[in-house]
Amino acid sequence: MAQGIDTASEDANFKVASNPANAKNQPPPESPESIKTRGLVILSFWAVVVLLGLPVWLWTTSIYRASLPLQDMLDWADGKACKPTFPLQITIEAPLLQEPEAAHLVRMTQHALDDLNEFSAHHLRLRLAKSFLPRDPQNASMAVIQDGYAAGSHTQYGRTDVLDEEALTVRILPKTGAQAASAELRSHSTRLDVFYASNQTPSVSSSSSNLATFIATKLQELFAEEQAIIANILQSAQTKSQAPQMSSSASSATRELRSRSHRSVNPELVAKLDSRMARSLKYAPTYHITVSLFTPSAAPSSWEIESALAEYFTPLLDSISGVSNFTVDTQVQLYATFSPSVHSPEYDTEQQIWTLREEDLSGFINAAEWPLSPSIGAGPTLNFVLYVPNPSTSPLVVKGSQASGWLIPQWGGVVILNPQDANATSNEATLSKESIRPALLTFSHQLLSFLGAPQTPPSLPLQLQTLTRIRAASLLLSASSTMGSLANLTVALPSIAIPETVSSAVDTTMMHLRTTCDALKEGRFRDALKNARIAEVQAEKGFFEKSMVGQVYFPDEHKVAVYLPLLGPVGVPLVMSALKELRRLWASRKAGQQG
Repeated sequence: MAQGIDTASEDANFKVASNPANAKNQPPPESPESIKTRGLVILSFWAVVVLLGLPVWLWTTSIYRASLPLQDMLDWADGKACKPTFPLQITIEAPLLQEPEAAHLVRMTQHALDDLNEFSAHHLRLRLAKSFLPRDPQNASMAVIQDGYAAGSHTQYGRTDVLDEEALTVRILPKTGAQAASAELRSHSTRLDVFYASNQTPSVSSSSSNLATFIATKLQELFAEEQAIIANILQSAQTKSQAPQMSSSASSATRELRSRSHRSVNPELVAKLDSRMARSLKYAPTYHITVSLFTPSAAPSSWEIESALAEYFTPLLDSISGVSNFTVDTQVQLYATFSPSVHSPEYDTEQQIWTLREEDLSGFINAAEWPLSPSIGAGPTLNFVLYVPNPSTSPLVVKGSQASGWLIPQWGGVVILNPQDANATSNEATLSKESIRPALLTFSHQLLSFLGAPQTPPSLPLQLQTLTRIRAASLLLSASSTMGSLANLTVALPSIAIPETVSSAVDTTMMHLRTTCDALKEGRFRDALKNARIAEVQAEKGFFEKSMVGQVYFPDEHKVAVYLPLLGPVGVPLVMSALKELRRLWASRKAGQQG
């Protein structure tokens, strides 16, 4: 058997040697110098790639991530950094009472308020104003009031004499012949007049007083809607902060705030507030208002709108300029027909009026033909339409309610101007300032409704004060939530770029959030709103940074798809040559060990 194998091998060697072509195709053996040169070439290529190419690539493609206070941002979003409080300072003026009696009355009223209030974040703090007058009812209106001492108890809100803004003044006066206490709120001031019978004057030794209970109940009623709105805002914010993507677990502070919000808010009132907030506009630093005159005929073709706005509308805009900025423009549209989807007005023979069906109010605006662009100006647009119907279909009202104006949620309002003398007005080419006045007053109420102002108390200054506090609270929580969203986005996307502009915006936001929180605790609500507006703008600026938004839509998978066609043709020869050289070195090393 061995002899057969040797014979076969000799035959094979004979065939190879006898074929001169096969001998010529064999490459010459490599010299040691060639092998060394090839190894140095491969090593030099890899040295250039590792020592020069890779650092340059990392440096040119690295993503800059500025440092952010992530934990502080999450604390603000979770409500741990700030517990908003709203201490309202109320000054009590009792010019015809002795100082000990007045102080005792204020103390009992404060205790009654504390018992009635179930929402500790919003609290009324009373203080007594000293009066130096003779006990003469006829001279009570000439009282010279000087700031006195705080009669309210010292609570977590601090002393009431450090509160910077006065929410309400209560003036307590006797009324001849009165059988019970009564109150009168002035519609254009922040003063509440309380009248009491002569037998209701509390003595210093009494432990209870019907007058104190009456005043406390009245004050609680005046600010009940504000308390409900703020409690609803805080509760909604805490509900959002408990989402899994926003926070890991609820803190004791958020649970406490949510529980006290549940105790103090009436479910029916919450439903009304939710419905009202659904039709109000989202906050914006600037709103654009378009006041339009539409008529289906050729008259009226002009109106004294400039003077009317200056007298009846601009004062309101000036008073709420601390909440948002407003720009106003006007326009006139003749031959403005109804939308095709709206049924023609129906004539009521009994009342002799023309009516529009309620289901047609939402489609009253002819968006196809009426020039009402929702994108005019820098911010959201509010459209207020004054419609003058044709004399043949006047007066025109809403069927059932007989209203001449209505709101269109998130859009604006409509007022139908029905002149008393239709024949006389139809010949007038210009609407006078006096005829426009009712419509502008209606537009003013509609504007406050869109901004989220409360309906009570029936005093415009108090409503504007409430709007200030509501906006300060909502902006504080909105900016805090944005900070939490930005922190979670930063953690979830480690490859996203964070430029210095974002870091600067976050620092500015955090600074103004702290200032807002401190201002709310001290009762400086206008300062709180001012800082909250800045915090909201900076928070939105940081979250919607253009460079960050671009990185969100360019993940790592896209980078691999871009680099692979470029690096594949270069990387494959380098890797294969390196592997071949390593295998040769391993084989030669193994052969040397065996030899």
